[in-house]
Amino acid sequence: MNATATIAPAGPQYMRALERANEVRLARAELKRQVAMGEIDVATVILECPWEARSMAVVDLLMSQRRWGQARCRKLLAQIPMPEKKTIGSMTDRQRHTLALMLGSAEE
Repeated sequence: MNATATIAPAGPQYMRALERANEVRLARAELKRQVAMGEIDVATVILECPWEARSMAVVDLLMSQRRWGQARCRKLLAQIPMPEKKTIGSMTDRQRHTLALMLGSAEE
């Protein structure tokens, strides 16, 4: 039983990490563009939590909306209370639904 498996390397580890980081960065930029243009709702992104938004800070997503700055984001997140840098992927279901509900009432 001297069988050896040869696996062709896919490149150095740091190059694969850079490619993955670039892929995530481009996907997030597209998501933010869609939010800014009104093509996708922030509440939907928070509830569905797509792969590109999992490690994204809540405040970054909120600020990608038109007319949303740091002051408005802080005021909204202080009502829950939730830290600004909390990632979307680490939010509990209760936090997701609460924030989505608050965003729905903030738009009216």
